[in-house]
Amino acid sequence: MKKVRTRFAPSPTGFMHIGNLRSALFEYLVAKGQGGDFILRIEDTDQTRYVEGAVQFIYDTLKVCNMHIDEGPLEGGNYGPYTQSERVDLYKKYAEELVEKGYAYYCFCSEERLEKLREEADIRKVAFMYDGHCQKLSKEEVQAKIAAGEKYVIRQKMPKEGTTSYEDIVYGKISVDNNLLEDQILLKSDGYPTYNFANVVDDHLMEITHVVRGNEYLSSTPKYLLLYEAFGWESPEYIHLPHIVKEGGKKISKRDGDSTFMDLYNMGYLPEAIINYLALLGWSPEDNQEIYTMDELIEKFNVKRINNSPAVYDIKKLNWVNAHYIKALSMDDFKKLVIPFLEKEYDLSSKSEEFINELLGIYQNHISHGKEIVEEVRLFFNDEITLNDEAKEFMDQYCASYPGIHKFMEETIAFCKENAYVTTMFGRRRYIPEINDKNYMTREFGKRAAMNAPIQGSAADLIKLAMIKVDELMQKHQLKSRLILQIHDELVFDVVEEEKEILESIEKHI
Repeated sequence: MKKVRTRFAPSPTGFMHIGNLRSALFEYLVAKGQGGDFILRIEDTDQTRYVEGAVQFIYDTLKVCNMHIDEGPLEGGNYGPYTQSERVDLYKKYAEELVEKGYAYYCFCSEERLEKLREEADIRKVAFMYDGHCQKLSKEEVQAKIAAGEKYVIRQKMPKEGTTSYEDIVYGKISVDNNLLEDQILLKSDGYPTYNFANVVDDHLMEITHVVRGNEYLSSTPKYLLLYEAFGWESPEYIHLPHIVKEGGKKISKRDGDSTFMDLYNMGYLPEAIINYLALLGWSPEDNQEIYTMDELIEKFNVKRINNSPAVYDIKKLNWVNAHYIKALSMDDFKKLVIPFLEKEYDLSSKSEEFINELLGIYQNHISHGKEIVEEVRLFFNDEITLNDEAKEFMDQYCASYPGIHKFMEETIAFCKENAYVTTMFGRRRYIPEINDKNYMTREFGKRAAMNAPIQGSAADLIKLAMIKVDELMQKHQLKSRLILQIHDELVFDVVEEEKEILESIEKHI
């Protein structure tokens, strides 16, 4: 059995669109799920669309998305070069081989003649197809035109009768009437191959076993198969993916301004969350699990579970997935995610690290992407804020109803303003410098901390004392039961059944 080999073959025309990234992901999962190789090949035959730096964008994206490249332009391998512009002589050789075999021919038609044919097709309201004019040229006429320096392309000679069929893993049997297949260009007048031809040659020479791509290539795949047949090569298996569409059914497109991977990344979406979400666009796992690590995806991915209906790109679902990953971040990693956004918008130099940590701790569970933190905490960086009439009335009524609580709050705040700390009932101090900050919301944060710390801190002190006393009594009674956990104001025990009554008595005693 052949080793599974897949390839991701993007054109270096800019940032990677999410549709391209999903294709790369599925190619990666197909390969890695079967112990195979994932190859990166740069398809830069269309030099007019080449964007400087785009290859690095591709590498950067695959790296942050944890997709390891086994062979590629930088990695090397036994099937290189892995950039098509470095393989031009190779394509010319194979195109001329097809001419010799009678499966292709030289075409000298001018742009003017082709444009006239297009205009005639428009008038007849039919799709333009090249009429095969240059097929009629004799070998001597072809040689004379080449010798005279006339520009030419090499076209594939399509059969005009019968059908070409193949079995797609996702869509099943696909058949196309051969008379619908145009004599496509294989080699352009500048010596560069067309996308379709280069793909066939490279996939064969690089021993690609599975081709994963968008379903827009379903109807053109017979052209590929006829090339494989002409060369006498074995074709790979084809896996065509459904379109990713927006709500309303319109296909997602870079040209329409839809998000690229870098757009999402720069907004503070986590790569692992994006990958997790894209895996679910067009693929249905056997269970109801929705959160997957890359290793889990590799283990569970099955091409038979790829749907053939369009996958709807739902930003709300992406936000939900990303929020899950944000919640799971450590505080250090969360700060790495959001601090750059905050630094662009606010001056953080006047805020203590403790303040920043507490503020971020509040909002970590409430944002769906990193940039969202800017608006969430804006109040804490505004110089002033005013209560509306309804809020002021509520506060006034509360204080009038509970004068003792109001007095405690006022006295505690006043003490904290003077001393910059409050104490628990056991004398443990909590320093709160924010209470004298120039920013209104920061001061309000300090006031809240000053009011809560004596209460919550005292409760924490009490539960810790209780924990010590309980442990002492359990040792005294030589119990096999264990105190295993403290959660806020609760102690959790692993209790041996016959010791239950003793522990209940200890609980009452404490």
